[in-house]
Amino acid sequence: MSPSLRPLPWPIVRALVKTGPHPGLELAEVDDPQVGPGEALVRVLRTGICGTDLHIRDWDGWAQQHVAAPLVAGHEFVGEVVEAGPGVRGVQAGDIVSGEGHIICERCRHCRAGKRHLCPHTVSVGVQRAGAFAEYIALPAGNLWRHPDDIDLDAAAIFDPFGNAVHAALKFPVHGEDVLVTGAGPIGIMAALVAQHAGARNVVITDVNPQRLRLADSLGAGVTVDVSATKLEDVRDDLGMAEGFDIGMEMSGNASALHSMTAIMANGGRIALLGLPSADVEIDWSGVVLRMLTLQGIYGREMFETWYQASVLVAAGVDIARVVTHRYGIDRWDEAFATAGDGRSGKVLIDWTADPRSV
Repeated sequence: MSPSLRPLPWPIVRALVKTGPHPGLELAEVDDPQVGPGEALVRVLRTGICGTDLHIRDWDGWAQQHVAAPLVAGHEFVGEVVEAGPGVRGVQAGDIVSGEGHIICERCRHCRAGKRHLCPHTVSVGVQRAGAFAEYIALPAGNLWRHPDDIDLDAAAIFDPFGNAVHAALKFPVHGEDVLVTGAGPIGIMAALVAQHAGARNVVITDVNPQRLRLADSLGAGVTVDVSATKLEDVRDDLGMAEGFDIGMEMSGNASALHSMTAIMANGGRIALLGLPSADVEIDWSGVVLRMLTLQGIYGREMFETWYQASVLVAAGVDIARVVTHRYGIDRWDEAFATAGDGRSGKVLIDWTADPRSV
């Protein structure tokens, strides 16, 4: 359960803000978010730091194209509902919730067909709309996912990236299949854990970062392989997979990882692509065609089937809280970002409950 809460008697809250079109974030005071019809106010308990947040902090080319400052960043969180606006059903004060960070139009062809993850008019929390790096956030109640009251708050805080992992891992049936995961970051590790739980025969997870490979190994995420020292062909042969891998999950965005994956797949192999390359990537399309490979892009979560699947997996014992390796109080947010950005950690959280004003 979350700490006891007391409504704040002042009209401002603290938040991590991208204050202008330049690198950096600032811990600043902002207006208390107001709740409109169909919305709920959530007291933020813990937030996860995503690669998107690092792009926004660094103000790289992607951030410059997609973010209009000033903006409260952040979209991975767990919190407690403190107020439900007019017309809200399904959540109430005291509920422990996470938020689907894609706010859809509800009017386009895809939304009306129930394929809300394909909405072309999506507004992203923490990118185009005030985000979760704050003491409070207001969101449409329909975007909130209610957790069991006894859920581990570390696990609940990373349900957004876990949803990405679940979406990728379950896009193709993995039961009895040989699975290759390239990229042992937190989402790659969680995808490997899901594939194992879903009955994959072999799960191999690769990287060149020894710290992340050690984390994956300690969590039992499958056979860990440093591809800078070991050839995937040798791993394939050692595991008795004469025809190659059946299912691939490319989580790194690294061109060489994608190349090695397409080369080691069995005929008819299927690949879920979640990693975002930083530049154009050449693909051997002749090999894709002649070996009848399927490449499927994965973005975000299917709303809300993936959230349901994620909840079932956690209830069944997939312990994603172990992927969290660091948690910092909000007063140490800059250390949290430094840790998340150095590439050697698991998931990094910021704890917003340490503020003595709000306990």
